[in-house]
Amino acid sequence: MTTGRKGGRGRPARAWSAAAVCVLALAGCSAQAQADGGGKGAERGGKPAAGATGKERPKPSAPPLKSLTGAHINIADGQTVGIGMPVSVTFDHPIPVAERADVERQLKVTAEAEGSWGWVKDLNLADGQRVDFRPRTYWKPGTAVTVRAGAGITRHFTVGRSFVATVDVRTHVMTLETAGSSRRVPITAGAPGMDTWNGTMVVSDKGSRVFMDSRSVGYGDAYADYYYYAVHLTTSGTYLHQNPKANIYGGRQNVTHGCVGLATGGPAKRFFDEVVPGDVVKVVGSRDTVAVGNGYGDWNLTWDQWRATSALG
Repeated sequence: MTTGRKGGRGRPARAWSAAAVCVLALAGCSAQAQADGGGKGAERGGKPAAGATGKERPKPSAPPLKSLTGAHINIADGQTVGIGMPVSVTFDHPIPVAERADVERQLKVTAEAEGSWGWVKDLNLADGQRVDFRPRTYWKPGTAVTVRAGAGITRHFTVGRSFVATVDVRTHVMTLETAGSSRRVPITAGAPGMDTWNGTMVVSDKGSRVFMDSRSVGYGDAYADYYYYAVHLTTSGTYLHQNPKANIYGGRQNVTHGCVGLATGGPAKRFFDEVVPGDVVKVVGSRDTVAVGNGYGDWNLTWDQWRATSALG
């Protein structure tokens, strides 16, 4: 979807190039005002230059920041994603605090949705190397989104059907809700002391066969083997995957090292086949909430908290 085209309900799409949140038709925010940060650029450019006759000169378009040449977007062009997927822009070097507002002004998301950019401390990156765009609520299924980073990067993607998996570690059951239907699946989660992260996570990717080594997460020689139908949830190594222990303990007891285990038969493969990057997995009844930068944990902040992470305030 491009700026100015109509969305599915005939309402104009909104272009969010900064953290300021406004409905264009009601709040009077023009696309140009958003592009220069709510009019601040116009104020700077409104003073006559030396030797001018008193008439204001038009402000030239600001050239793209050099920092945007090292930008990368997490969503491929033409991809279909789940309703929880944030737009995540990472940089090959940290953006200084003084430049982050200007960077946000050159990042634009065009969609029929209200949202905001926010700076995230990624688990594996330095501060200032990641900024995400998150809608106020989950994307509406069918939403068409265009992302532009400066003058050099453009992505178009579509939001697919709604799919939310809620894992209750107390009842050892995962409830799947999609397209108006619901089903319950027995699971086993992290054993006491190795608790599964609490909170909302978003699927980043998946692999039909993934090698997992307990030494990489500080659990010694507890395991080092391939696991199947592995759905990736956090940077620190949380997966929802096939686990032989779920054949015995699924629906009864939490015995894993922190991942969510599904039985090796139909349940694990069926979930793997259904899920796409951007789908939501919520864990309830556990202990510590997953950090915002440990994968796509953006949804663990309230809307006001999220907006406060923007450099534009």
